Amino acid sequence: MSEKTAITPPTHTTPPARFSHGVRKGGILQVAGQVGFLPAAGGQSHPVPAGPTLREQTLQTLANVHAVLEAGGAGWHDVVMVRVYLTDTAHFAEFNAVYDEVLATVAVPPARTTVYVGLPQGLLVEIDAMAVLD
Repeated sequence: MSEKTAITPPTHTTPPARFSHGVRKGGILQVAGQVGFLPAAGGQSHPVPAGPTLREQTLQTLANVHAVLEAGGAGWHDVVMVRVYLTDTAHFAEFNAVYDEVLATVAVPPARTTVYVGLPQGLLVEIDAMAVLD
C-alpha cells in the first residue's frame, strides 16, 4: 500500500480546521475545496479575497487549485473530476466563460459538477478537484 501524503503549496496558509489542502495516495490526488484567497504573504494574518467580482475570484480559485495540483506532481491534464460551488445561479454563464478560458489547452476536459451553496460572506465560488497520475 502506498502512503497518504498531505500536500500544502508554499502559497497556502494553514487550513482553519483539521484538513489538508491536498492529499496524494498512490496515483490519486484529491484537492480540497479552494476559494479565491490571494496567496499567503509574509505576516498576513487573515486570508484576503482576490477581489469582489466572480471573474477575479474564479481566476484566483483556479490558480489555487492549480498550485495544489503542481505541489502534488499533477497538472490540469491529470484532473478527472472538478466540483464547482457557486453562490448565485446567475453566475453560471460567466463562470463557464472564465473556466473555459483557463482550461482551453486541456485536450480532454475533466468531468464537472456545479452546485449552488452558501459560502462565507464575500466568497462567490469554491472548487475542488481529483487528479489521477500515471
